[in-house]
Amino acid sequence: MESVQNKTFQIAIDGPVAAGKGTTAKLVAKRLGFLYVDTGAMYRGLTLFIKQEEINWEDEREIIKILIERKPSVMLSIPKQDEVDGRLCTVKLNGVDVSWKIRAEKISRGVSIITQYSAVRDYVTPMARMIANKHDVVMEGRDITSVVLPEADVLIYMDAKPKERARRRHRELLMRGEDVSFEEVLEELMKRDERDSTRKIAPLMQVKNAWKLDTMGMTIDEVAEKIINNVEEMRDKK
Repeated sequence: MESVQNKTFQIAIDGPVAAGKGTTAKLVAKRLGFLYVDTGAMYRGLTLFIKQEEINWEDEREIIKILIERKPSVMLSIPKQDEVDGRLCTVKLNGVDVSWKIRAEKISRGVSIITQYSAVRDYVTPMARMIANKHDVVMEGRDITSVVLPEADVLIYMDAKPKERARRRHRELLMRGEDVSFEEVLEELMKRDERDSTRKIAPLMQVKNAWKLDTMGMTIDEVAEKIINNVEEMRDKK
């Protein structure tokens, strides 16, 4: 597929799980007046759909078949006043709010499996590009800089050491009431890093012209401010 034409201002952010992409991207989008797009939520929505259909995440053929036949809809929107409960965006699967259901650890395990299938990625990528062609966006995920928006105005690869990311993820899960140990979270995070970086279709990687932003020891505000300053300098030059 051809990449989207840059008539809008696009900020593309990639990085491994719990690198701080989502919270940072949301904050940057809010301060710049851009639309925040969480492509990971789109994939998580499809993962939940597949689970609800009782299809094994490893069964690529059946997954492709159900996507073609049922054409599930995953829509993202800015949370309304009665939806402000800590979510970064509202996610609706076939019209039903699943914003928190898709964040469960079991969905995290499934999403890194189904995103290895080219048909699943082909299902999401055009929708993401269409959004970026209509709005100034801050879009984050695993292959935004390499596949979805490789010609974005700003390409960022956010990262932090595994144990730091696992601590963030563990804290997040505990706050949601999930009973999981730090060791379990770290083990799953390491497995997911391996799957994401070695998958044949759109592996997680830092593209050559991306700005590597290490978030170790930085607050979300500090990371966001760095990005915003960079963007404002670029926009002034334009």
